[in-house]
Amino acid sequence: MELSEDELVAALRKLLSGKHPGVVVGVGDDAAVLERGSVSVVLSTDMLVEDVHFQSAWTSARDLGAKAIVVNVSDLAAMAASPRAAVVSLALPSDVTSGWVMELYGGMREACDEYALSLVGGDLSRSDRVIVSVAALGEVAPGRAVLRSGARPGDRVAVTGALGAASAGLRIARSGKVRGDRDRALLAALLRPAARVGEAQVLAAEGATAMIDVSDGLARDLHRLCVESRVGARLDLAGVPVAEGATREDALSGGDDYELLATLPSEAFEAAAAALHERLGVTLSGVGDIIEGTGVVAVDPDGGERPLEPTGWDHFAQT
Repeated sequence: MELSEDELVAALRKLLSGKHPGVVVGVGDDAAVLERGSVSVVLSTDMLVEDVHFQSAWTSARDLGAKAIVVNVSDLAAMAASPRAAVVSLALPSDVTSGWVMELYGGMREACDEYALSLVGGDLSRSDRVIVSVAALGEVAPGRAVLRSGARPGDRVAVTGALGAASAGLRIARSGKVRGDRDRALLAALLRPAARVGEAQVLAAEGATAMIDVSDGLARDLHRLCVESRVGARLDLAGVPVAEGATREDALSGGDDYELLATLPSEAFEAAAAALHERLGVTLSGVGDIIEGTGVVAVDPDGGERPLEPTGWDHFAQT
């Protein structure tokens, strides 16, 4: 039987396990953490593959370049790190023009400027499809990186913003029909997401015990956080913030949102929500609680409870 993405990562993690000098966090989090003197270096890599992560029919070169940077910055943000530098490896088919490449890098430059990130080099190659692979580096004070493994029973589970917009935007992109401002906003959520860098800094300062960015769907990413923290969770479905024009299923399983999923001590939640709203105008919604045990229990609006499967984006399950 073929492995799922999470199963393959787990197998590779066992292969690569062991103590290595200066490595604080290796495989299994949003990014790796390396101790380097007075700072911790946070290292992330992500790729966008044509016909897997995007379709050229509805993705401009400039949007693709910006998103390639943002998805990596989002991983740094989930560790409460400040972005510093990135390199990009680009594989291109023979029919791509130099103008298209300039537009791609123009989008990268825009995103780098937004997040104070320096694009410092990379590599080029031929391929039968477009592949954009970025490795990004950030910094955080030693011992201050927020990991997936810090959640504890009694913590409140919270998410920034609203979920499901990118999934709804994908349906619009596939249909080829954009009707009104709401559809344009949903499409923008898919093509031009934002990384919650400032929000992560606020949550870390307010006592966040664990964080992960919601890239593969709330259900899957909450499961991942619980596995790393060796806890369970109760998810209040009525409390999940659903973007206008999206469905609850989009919010739970759609992915590509790049909002932050965080856990905080229950007594710290209200102050964190107030700080986010006052400083950045961003909402923080309480969506559940961390409990003893394993797995995630979904609490329906009528109070009924059921196991919540880790549905969401899986690269090795997509066709």
